[in-house]
Amino acid sequence: MTPSAKEWVEKAEADHLSAGREYRARNRPNYDASCFFAQQCAEKYLKARLVEEGIAFPKTHDLEALLDMILSKEPLWETLRQSLVDITSYAVAFRYPGESATREMARTALTHAKRLRQEVRQSLGLTRC
Repeated sequence: MTPSAKEWVEKAEADHLSAGREYRARNRPNYDASCFFAQQCAEKYLKARLVEEGIAFPKTHDLEALLDMILSKEPLWETLRQSLVDITSYAVAFRYPGESATREMARTALTHAKRLRQEVRQSLGLTRC
């Protein structure tokens, strides 16, 4: 794995841990943050895979756009599309007043991010989760 892709993976893993920690907090769980970090985990894992292939990408939080860029190398990831569409909005939706995530939304976001995480890690040869 390239050093740059490894950096993206490390950042993605930090977001993965933060998402889970916020979701599982016994006192004052922050479901907004859990959703945000789940989206960020997925975004950074997609970017890691793109970097590994040498595919340049724009600054974006749009997971579907990132997926489109890697599909030529990972065509089976098309099955992830709807879950990535579902959590793309979590990059900003709950960061400001007006909307708040529920426990169920956070659980769904974590499930979607975990599935993508497993696919990317396998693709990068990172079998240990």
